[in-house]
Amino acid sequence: MGGAGAWHMAVHYPDKWFAANPGAGFSETPEFLKSFQKQELAPTWFEEKLWRLYDCPGWAANLRHCPTVAYSGDMDVQKQAADIMEPAFAREGMKLVHVIGPETKHSYHPAAKAEVEARLASLARAGRQRVPHQLQFVTFTLRYNRCHWLRVDELDQHWNQARVTAKLASQEAPFGVVVKTQNVAALTFEFAPGDAPLALTQPVKVQLDGTSLEVPGPASDGSWQVSFHRAAGVWRAERRPDDRLLKRHGLQGPIDDAFMDSFLMVHPSGTPFHETTALWVDAEMERTVEQWRRHFRGVARVKEDHEVTDEDIARSNLILWGDPSSNRILAKIADRLPFAWSKQAVLVGDQSFAGDRHALVAIYPNPLNPQRYVVLNSGFTFREFAHLNNARQVPVLPDWAVVDLSTPPGNVWPGKIVAADFFDERWGVKASKK
Repeated sequence: MGGAGAWHMAVHYPDKWFAANPGAGFSETPEFLKSFQKQELAPTWFEEKLWRLYDCPGWAANLRHCPTVAYSGDMDVQKQAADIMEPAFAREGMKLVHVIGPETKHSYHPAAKAEVEARLASLARAGRQRVPHQLQFVTFTLRYNRCHWLRVDELDQHWNQARVTAKLASQEAPFGVVVKTQNVAALTFEFAPGDAPLALTQPVKVQLDGTSLEVPGPASDGSWQVSFHRAAGVWRAERRPDDRLLKRHGLQGPIDDAFMDSFLMVHPSGTPFHETTALWVDAEMERTVEQWRRHFRGVARVKEDHEVTDEDIARSNLILWGDPSSNRILAKIADRLPFAWSKQAVLVGDQSFAGDRHALVAIYPNPLNPQRYVVLNSGFTFREFAHLNNARQVPVLPDWAVVDLSTPPGNVWPGKIVAADFFDERWGVKASKK
């Protein structure tokens, strides 16, 4: 969507564009809805964290790498989008160029349009910077983890801001690369052939959060790739072994992340633990298929659990509906998930919920193929209430939740959410917030 799309694509993919020109739209959730729809929000703690996925002010530092020219009519209520980004720029030591059309509502003023076009034409002549010598990149999730020659591979804690500043130094400097990090546990430098501005004939000295490391220099074609991870508080110049289950790009949650790639709905064919939960499962699955068609203009693929093939497991995230008694895929992996679900109870960490009136929704790496997800009993998590405004169309549930089915599903929640949280960086259950 127009201005909102420009803001969001620019901050999440800042190295892809020669410039961004957001006009109106929205750049974050709570203040926009307060301004545009006079709505005071009362989010849960996990909804507030999930706003960090898309709300742009916390990502403003990335626009150092994407020249930005905002436009608003001075009488447009959506001028709020750029107004709220101005202090976000200022906090990063930058000044936002905000061209304003006088006495104008939701349209371009002719003189302002000419100014915007002139600025963008100049930026187009300069073009997109291919290999900046200085980087500053922020993220809150490994879903968005790249900027130019930097890739963030692990975080200390998702949904808190992570930041990397990196500088390529001259050949005569004591260090070839100087890096400072915050909330980052592993990263990679990745230069395409011809891009590494470093000597081919000698090692590269890297200073990483004050630690001095020496790594091999670029290859003969000028490409260079080197990875670092922190273990026991010490940075090491190597990739972390792949035998650990960790949150990583494309495998970091929340539940909605599974629907950003190929997915398959898996309908249960067995006998459920309880009729109550089975009725809820069938209704929620039917609703998800219908809403996917209405909202995303696609037809969700559906198979019975006994029809799932090895190719399905290899190529798609599996959306498993039912319980370990009714869904044979879920039964097959149940003892390899970080929770337990029996006829008597749903167990998550130190919390127990009666099995006859509770259901579990969750996302987790598929034990049958850890490169893909399994999701239990959920589609994308925003519901009909969010259709009123696309600023509301953001994830509303974290990595897992327990639903009390004694409260019927509504247009916001699939029932009463009695517990919910994110997994830790190793996909483990955190201690409950009692």
